[in-house]
Amino acid sequence: MNGLFVGLTTLDLIYLTSELPKTNQKIVALDQTIAAGGPATNAAVTFSYLKNQATVAGILGKHPLNQLILSDLDTYSVNFADLEPHRIESPAVSSIFVLEETGERSVISVNARQTQATPKQLPHDILQGIDLVLIDGHQMAVSYAIASQAKIAGIPVVVDGGSWKNGFETILPLADYVICSANFFPPQCRTQTDVFQYLSSLSIPFIAITQGNQPILYQIEEKLEQININPIQAVDTLGAGDIFHGAFCYYILKQNFVEALLSASKIATKSCLSFGTRQWMQLKETED
Repeated sequence: MNGLFVGLTTLDLIYLTSELPKTNQKIVALDQTIAAGGPATNAAVTFSYLKNQATVAGILGKHPLNQLILSDLDTYSVNFADLEPHRIESPAVSSIFVLEETGERSVISVNARQTQATPKQLPHDILQGIDLVLIDGHQMAVSYAIASQAKIAGIPVVVDGGSWKNGFETILPLADYVICSANFFPPQCRTQTDVFQYLSSLSIPFIAITQGNQPILYQIEEKLEQININPIQAVDTLGAGDIFHGAFCYYILKQNFVEALLSASKIATKSCLSFGTRQWMQLKETED
């Protein structure tokens, strides 16, 4: 199966620390790693790791730092459709601190605000051979164009709602599956009940809200249910949501909605047992 993952690609500089730096303080990290990052990109790596073919559609260009990103993606057999191949500016770089004691992370990044593509930059055959599309909301204009084409072609669209971004209101009505974080609040929404009501009003068939180590809430045909998360001692929660979405994209092509949520949650939980966004793939398999 082939998945197209549309959105943000960054270079992630990840540090494991015993504390966060204070003003005018230098600290020595306990460990470090470098990887390609961004919601759509981490999801694509997970989708590929689970034995499918993944392509990321985003912006990189020809800055020397991009070689680090492309090398990492090549390691995991992820293709990259560069919508601005002649760009010379630096890619978005994220500096990330992971606290050793709790596995919680702090991130600073410019994201994709300075690198927005237009539908004219899309290859005409972008959806050829694609079985599923994931959109993370960081490239709204091209995401709307792709989601519109996918809707006509009968290709399922998954939306990763990490946080509300202007433009989501045009894409959400085209989605088949919307999986939000607990930080996703559309305008006028204050509670998760509000979020479910808002998304339901758009006639989205399948909706879920992830809450870290708290139960996943989901709704099918206006009925609200939940899936409990197995408790663990997290080493690093960085990218767990992205990995969840990538795993969900894999499982939804072979399972029903609830089964796919449960299977994806096991993968995301496993990813929290090691430092960084890649080491979990070397852990002993415990899921089928």
